[in-house]
Amino acid sequence: MPRTRLVVLISGSGTLLQALLDASGEPHYPAEVVGVLSDSADAPGLQRARDAGVPAIPVALSDYPDRAAWDHALRDALESFEPDWVVSAGFMRILGPDVLSAFPMRVVNTHPALLPSFPGAHAVRDALSHGVRVTGSTIHLVDEGVDTGPIIDQRDVQVDDGDDEAALHERIKVVERALLVDVVRRLATHNVHISGRKVTLT
Repeated sequence: MPRTRLVVLISGSGTLLQALLDASGEPHYPAEVVGVLSDSADAPGLQRARDAGVPAIPVALSDYPDRAAWDHALRDALESFEPDWVVSAGFMRILGPDVLSAFPMRVVNTHPALLPSFPGAHAVRDALSHGVRVTGSTIHLVDEGVDTGPIIDQRDVQVDDGDDEAALHERIKVVERALLVDVVRRLATHNVHISGRKVTLT
């Protein structure tokens, strides 16, 4: 059987991407990374992809006259790889209507908190400031909002008394990488049903 085709969106070092690259190197993993796109030409994760023999292309917002033009270019770049799923893995841009309409409910995002609590770019800091004793990682489908799409799965991470933002985020990342690999495995081998906000894999 052909493997599920993934295109991964990154902004930074690409540790989540590396988890998927490692998994797709396993002979029985049902998905493979066929392309990587970044909103920054300097993202270290691009080199991770190239080292693995995966095409890696920057689509930087600064190279386009406005966000709409960038969104159109990003959609075209994604479509060129003919992905089954798009994985937003540490991608720090909000996807626009061109991308979302081209891949409706076929974009998944990782988030370092237990949504709907603490959406946005500072989730770990916000959770610590709020004094929660448990946080974690969420993987959800992407819609027009900020971290508002239907949730696929979550895993919890305990907050320790001595945690600062960096220490807590590192523990969340370990959980996040394993969760992403597992969720992608299930997306590749199951049918996805969405009813309201509920996602069921059968």
